Amino acid sequence: MNLRDQLLEIIQASDKALTVDQLTERLALESTDAFKELIRTLNTLEEEGLIGRTRTNRYGTLAVLGQAAGIISIHQRGFGFLSVEGETEDVFLPPDQLKDVYHGDTILVKKREDNRGKTEGVLLKVLKRGLSEFVGTYTLPSGRLDQFAFIEPDDKRINFWPVVNPDKSLGAVDGHKVVVRITKYPDGRFAGACDVVRIIGHKNDPGVDILSIVYKHGIPTEFPEDVIDQANAVPDEADEKDFMGRVDLRNETIFTIDGEDAKDLDDAVHVKKLDNGNYELGVHIADVSHYVTEGSPLDVEAFERGTSVYLVDRVIPMLPHRLSNGICSLNPHVNRLTLSCVMEISPQNGKVVNHELFPSVIKTTERMTYTNVREIIERDDEATLERYEPYIPLFDLMAELAEVLRTRRNSRGAINFDFAEAKVVVDEEGKPADIVLRPRSVAEKLIEEFMLAANETVAEHFHKMDVPFIYRVHDNPKPDKLDFFFDFVANFGVHIERFKGQKVEPKTLQKILKAISGEPEEPVISTIMLRSMQQAKYDDVSLGHFGLATDFYTHFTSPIRRYPDLIVHRLMRTYVFNGDVSEKTIAKYEDRLDSIAEQASKRERRSVDAERETQALKKAEYMESRLGEEFDGVVSGVTNFGMFIELPNTIEGLVRLQSMDDYYHFDESQLMLLGERTKRQFRIGDAVRVKVDAVNLDERTIDFTVVGMPKREQSRRRQPTTIKATEGRPKKDDKKGRGRDDKRPKRGKPGKPGKPGQAGKPSKPGEKPKTSQGRSALDLKKKDGQKRTGDAKRGAKKRR
Repeated sequence: MNLRDQLLEIIQASDKALTVDQLTERLALESTDAFKELIRTLNTLEEEGLIGRTRTNRYGTLAVLGQAAGIISIHQRGFGFLSVEGETEDVFLPPDQLKDVYHGDTILVKKREDNRGKTEGVLLKVLKRGLSEFVGTYTLPSGRLDQFAFIEPDDKRINFWPVVNPDKSLGAVDGHKVVVRITKYPDGRFAGACDVVRIIGHKNDPGVDILSIVYKHGIPTEFPEDVIDQANAVPDEADEKDFMGRVDLRNETIFTIDGEDAKDLDDAVHVKKLDNGNYELGVHIADVSHYVTEGSPLDVEAFERGTSVYLVDRVIPMLPHRLSNGICSLNPHVNRLTLSCVMEISPQNGKVVNHELFPSVIKTTERMTYTNVREIIERDDEATLERYEPYIPLFDLMAELAEVLRTRRNSRGAINFDFAEAKVVVDEEGKPADIVLRPRSVAEKLIEEFMLAANETVAEHFHKMDVPFIYRVHDNPKPDKLDFFFDFVANFGVHIERFKGQKVEPKTLQKILKAISGEPEEPVISTIMLRSMQQAKYDDVSLGHFGLATDFYTHFTSPIRRYPDLIVHRLMRTYVFNGDVSEKTIAKYEDRLDSIAEQASKRERRSVDAERETQALKKAEYMESRLGEEFDGVVSGVTNFGMFIELPNTIEGLVRLQSMDDYYHFDESQLMLLGERTKRQFRIGDAVRVKVDAVNLDERTIDFTVVGMPKREQSRRRQPTTIKATEGRPKKDDKKGRGRDDKRPKRGKPGKPGKPGQAGKPSKPGEKPKTSQGRSALDLKKKDGQKRTGDAKRGAKKRR
């Protein structure tokens, strides 16, 4: 063990700070050179924020010294929050503690309590600058060309405008959107300096506004040459030699069901009724891992991107279009390589009583759209019914099974947010032409149920194999946020009966949604509930999924657009199809999956932030062309500086207190604005009529003024509703790693998932699925025109 590791071990094991002499004694150092190396190592560890030092030159962990190190996120109003790895709560820093600190810096702080008893930070030092490049507008002061240009940052959290170094402008002109690299940070006298490294385009050119957001978030727009070369080497059609060892399902009736404009079709399904009365659900996912091999240029780039990014006017794919829209897309009537999860499901309770995972080859029967499927199930369009007449019973069966699965999920307490999705429609120049709502129809809900069932089944399979794996997890809500939410809904007559410190299960929140269903405040309460929960993320420990009320969950169904799904496919191939659960393989993935999960979560967050920002920009732009127009809306939030109004098309704007007809007091306990003279009240859920007063495209904000008084619903809850909270999901005896307080489990002997055919148990690698009776899609009989290709049977026997 080197000196650095020895020091960290000693300091981390001590519950108090240690002097240099104590450290020298414990390390048994004798020579002068060894002492000098000790001092150098201590300084390095301190600079990295791994240890701290007191004024009396004692060294200890940051926790022992009451310090914290992390990345600062600065609000445009001047204060900031320090995100500390491993801690659930961020540390607040007031503006006076952020002098010479910039958004994204890694800093060291001393924790203290403010006069309200809340923790805040006192800046000790900046450990590392976090910002190296940013996007901004190239600006010439007062149009005088003989002066230095400076850059106005797009991100308002960047609170300095650096000067462009001479001869480093790349020929940019006033008004150009550019990417710049910081060469010098401000020092109190100087504003900082930068070089222009990319010209995006003029701020008034079509599409430049969206591209600026893309570059702002560091999302790559082009693929490296070696990635394109590898993609071009992939064949246009599936090679028959790749069918060897796969189950041939090309004679099965299998459908893709997607949106009309979807091009990356990565999932297909089949459903049938078995002789024993059970359902068979097959979920077949594009075998992207066959083409994107581990460590290849495509794999490295996919890891870096993490996910496809869906913006208002474009898609930035995780994989080149040659794969995502070509060989990996399950286009109709062509051979495609897939990984299949076939489940046998009880119609009585929706449980998966048997399942099998295997590599397959399919040829989808039809490329269905959500609109087609909805029209068939609801018998809504004669032309559609006539066109797909032979398949109507199959889609009816799908709807029947989806309802069975939904009933099971609801019975265990899954929380279903049924938000309508708003789509910004842009014209050829990128200008917003309309904002339309896309409610989720029976078809979207049907596919959602099938994908959820497959994801849960796959997650449970590998949890029981006790091998390293990547899961989609959703921790329980933080108590303080849940307390705030329960206080919030009490204003609407919904009271939660529980004792202090009691954990709440998802079913309690599900009951709240049912209680306020149909009320004017339903959308707002649903939104506040969603915000009170933690963000879902990826993890290599199976922590369960609170929102879905399930103990096992992963992402298996979208490997074209999500890197974690690709990893799940790779692990499935390794552990199940190849039967490789060797110590070397287990150690390899135990070492890698944690960092892969962390990277995937960060890239997902980046994608969501970019998508939301482009939506906010185009919504603001849409309303800018409607200044002075009036709209009906609903009060969606009440604060001490005004109230937020949401329009039916999901656009939200602010009515500032100073624009209102009276002096209004903010009643925080009732979340209400009360007029001092008029005694008028504004509460969440009130219907109001507003006029578009102002729009700020840079801030993505919209200001409204009230032109019509609230129309309070007379039917607003007359009788209060009391909901009794119950404890969290029951823990299963074999569960490992439930909750972040648990240590990572020690693994037993992997690869022993259970006997084939046993209810809910995965089968051995290579075995075909079994059903109690009747015929399944995998009764590979020649008279059905189905057979296992090549030497798959022999290979399965070998693996056993």
